[in-house]
Amino acid sequence: MTDPFNRRAIIAPLALLPTFLFVLVSQAYTPPPINHDTAAAEIAALPGSPDEAPLLTGAMVLPTMSAGAMEQARINNLADPFFAGHVTPASPFRFTGSATDRSNARDCLALAAMAEAGNTDPGQRAVIQVILNRVRHPAFAKTVCGVVFQGSQRQTGCQFTFTCDGSLTRRYGDAAWTQARNRADRALGGRVDAAVGTATHYHTDWIYPSWSPKLQKIAQVETHLFYRWPGDWGTSKNWQSYHGGEGSFVALTSGHDPEIDASGVPDLTDAGADAGAAIAPLPADTPQVVGGLVVMRLPTGKANFVLINPRSGAPSALAMAKTLCTAAGTCRVMGWSNRAQIPVALPVPPGSRASLQFSYSRDPAGAEIALYDCDSFEDAPREQCIPAAR
Repeated sequence: MTDPFNRRAIIAPLALLPTFLFVLVSQAYTPPPINHDTAAAEIAALPGSPDEAPLLTGAMVLPTMSAGAMEQARINNLADPFFAGHVTPASPFRFTGSATDRSNARDCLALAAMAEAGNTDPGQRAVIQVILNRVRHPAFAKTVCGVVFQGSQRQTGCQFTFTCDGSLTRRYGDAAWTQARNRADRALGGRVDAAVGTATHYHTDWIYPSWSPKLQKIAQVETHLFYRWPGDWGTSKNWQSYHGGEGSFVALTSGHDPEIDASGVPDLTDAGADAGAAIAPLPADTPQVVGGLVVMRLPTGKANFVLINPRSGAPSALAMAKTLCTAAGTCRVMGWSNRAQIPVALPVPPGSRASLQFSYSRDPAGAEIALYDCDSFEDAPREQCIPAAR
């Protein structure tokens, strides 16, 4: 299978980046809100029982799925074949941090194992292995706690749903903690769960996220299906060494974002009226959008600031942008999930540029470019990530 993340695939879109950055710094660059209609079907997430939490890595929590939807997801999952080639086990994890790093890493691993896989030994070991694979993969955070809590301080974008859906208030018994910590300690000491290989993604078999058929399905452990990227990006060839620097487990688990409700889905309809008091009224011809809120739109419709929900997925964001850009000529859409980060006018200030989560631009000739904050949009193509220098 060819590698979708090869050099050619990345270089081509990068040729457009100078134009994008010039436009962004100069004035109106803009993306849209997001369409929940397709998101609910494509990134359908699970009920998330407090007693067993096989939550989906890198997905949003949506209302409980119907039995029919769950059965259809299982049928779809069965239709996708497992990778036919050899699945190479990950290399043993080499821990080189301090004693404090070790304690924090162990507890972050143990908490994720319990929250994601319940109390089973195979399930917890598989989840722990995926986290350690991510720690070494260049696409993710570089510490254990960083991987587990990646995106949890945002209104959207958590990589492990339990860190931002209210599950951090759950309490576990001493015996459960002891068992999970022992499994975490063994993995930090070099024990490998060979069953999941170099997997960096997984989900339960009763959901069918849009990204799953694009990755290589390499294993099933209990109800979880495990995936890796195709090509070298899915192997250990690009992995990096661990160097410690863990965050505080206590601090990470005690802080809660007040803008996240128990469902983990931000309320886009109750978006701080005070914050937008200085923004001009919307033109009468502003299109109706689903799953978001148009905050500012130039009378010509050529620039739009929108409150979005990245958990609806990259395709929905793009569809929303095109809904706002139906007229001929230049059109730009910019989107943020935090109402306070949306500027009141052009040009876009540095702080708002730095927090931008989605951008869409179409020039007069009809050429388009869509870029995503890939910490928030897990299903976004890697070659379309917003560059760090914005």
